[in-house]
Formats: sequence, structure tokens, C-alpha cells
Amino acid sequence: MIESIVSWFITNLGGFFSKEMTVFVISLFPILELRGGILAGYFLGLPMWTTIVLAVAGNLLPIPFLLMFIEAIFNWCLKHNLLVKFINALRRRAQSKSESVKKYEFWGLCIFVAIPLPGTGAWTGVLIAEALGMERKRAMLSITLGVLIAGVVMLMVSYGLLNFIGL
Repeated sequence: MIESIVSWFITNLGGFFSKEMTVFVISLFPILELRGGILAGYFLGLPMWTTIVLAVAGNLLPIPFLLMFIEAIFNWCLKHNLLVKFINALRRRAQSKSESVKKYEFWGLCIFVAIPLPGTGAWTGVLIAEALGMERKRAMLSITLGVLIAGVVMLMVSYGLLNFIGL
């Protein structure tokens, strides 16, 4: 699924952005995040180090802002009866995932973000940190470490395994 979304972005952003900017922009989006950015960099033929720098930067750029404002945004929306079902569903989902993270808070969140699968990543990490009431600086450090670990895993898969099998 992520590969097809990345392919769509590459096809549709290709005329507007450089290859490097395409990787950066893809990495900004929830769901795609770093995983999508690294796959895009690989498929666009960018060097591994360029790809990882752009994907990590793109993935981490919105995180401090989300950590600072997510609770206020949710509360404002709920107060004004906007996106109530969506926000409650997000909170329930984050709360269910936070149970497995709660015991080891910092490292649990880091490992959760580091697992490069759909539904994990920095954006969901922010929701879990909010559900746990984690201190923002601590959450940011944990999410950053998780993103870096996920980046190494994705580089090994994309530039190692995919290269090895000739894709």
C-alpha cells in the first residue's frame, strides 16, 4: 500500500518538485512519513545519505509543533463540535497502543516509533505521548531516536535488500 501511495506522489509531484523535495514532502505526511520518503528516494535514484537526511528532516519537522499544539487543537475541535468522532477514534487508537508503551514510557515510545510498519511512526508517537501525558522534550527525544532507528532499518531494506534483489 505504501509503495503505491509513494508511486502516486512521485508521479504527481515530479513536475512540481525536485527529487530531493519530493522525498522531503512525502516524509512530512502521516502514514507515509520516513518509510515513504526513503522508498521514494530509493525509487528516484537518490544517494542513500541524501535520502536519509531529507526523510528524517521531513518526518521530524512537524513533530515539535504537533507536540506543542495537539492537545489544544483537539480540545478546540471538541469544544466546537468539530471532528469529534475522528478525534475520539484517534485517542482511542492511541490509548490502546499506549498500553503497550506505558510500562517503559521513553524506550517504549522510541521502539514503537522505530518499528517501520503502517500505524507506527512519529505522528502516532505524538498521539501516544499525548495520551500518556509525557513531557514534551522527553517525548521529542524519544520520537527522534525512534525515527533515526526506523531510518536505519528502512535504509537497510531499501538500499540493501531491494538493491540486492534487483528492484
